[in-house]
Amino acid sequence: MKKGKLYIGCSSYATPSWKTLFYPDNLSKKEWFNYYTEHFNTYEFNGSFYKFPTVQNLLLWHEKVPDNFKFSLKVPRIITHIRRLEQCAEEVHDFYQISKEGLKHKLACVLWQLPPSFSFSEERLQSILRVMDPAFKNVIEFRHESWWREDVIKTLSENNITFCNVNYPTLPTSIQQTTSIGYIRMHGNPKLFYSEYTKKEVETLYDKVNAVGFKEVYIYFNNTASTAAIVNALQLKEVSKKKR
Repeated sequence: MKKGKLYIGCSSYATPSWKTLFYPDNLSKKEWFNYYTEHFNTYEFNGSFYKFPTVQNLLLWHEKVPDNFKFSLKVPRIITHIRRLEQCAEEVHDFYQISKEGLKHKLACVLWQLPPSFSFSEERLQSILRVMDPAFKNVIEFRHESWWREDVIKTLSENNITFCNVNYPTLPTSIQQTTSIGYIRMHGNPKLFYSEYTKKEVETLYDKVNAVGFKEVYIYFNNTASTAAIVNALQLKEVSKKKR
């Protein structure tokens, strides 16, 4: 990203198999996240998907990291998967406020991951626009291929919503741009959450994203069920050093 800021990180940090490979053997597990922040400049916080966050909890995370470190925070599943963006105005408002108060300037993007059963319809597209607060850096991740269409890209662009580009089994891997922010999630392919990308694939990813001209880019490796994520994240760091 020659003109834009590049953030590289993972979607988890506490995978046991990363010990020795990444975390020193003599480092206690409670120190792992601090060690992670010494090597990466962002973290995709997925815990908020399963448990609604509190200001107090997010403040603890805020205090753990350097001033220039950024968190991307996933919207709770009660909003995206249970309520499916309907009748959730109070929960959405609370989540935004908690995120802002807890992470302050270290909050980067708000990630809305929708379920695979959430296929395209005009009504659902409007529900996305209706529920989001444009004061935040909203990122939408679709898990159904029906959303890869020109009118969706155009509508998201008009409403300053970032399209989450994914590498996910059965979904398109082309890089779409709807805002000045690039947001990429590498989930593992062909084995979801496990597969490691080759060095060539990591380099190709960098080149593809760099060619778009985003002003700010977040690339997260979510293939965290194995050693793949930490290996690929470190590889991408090396690629960026060589090519920037």
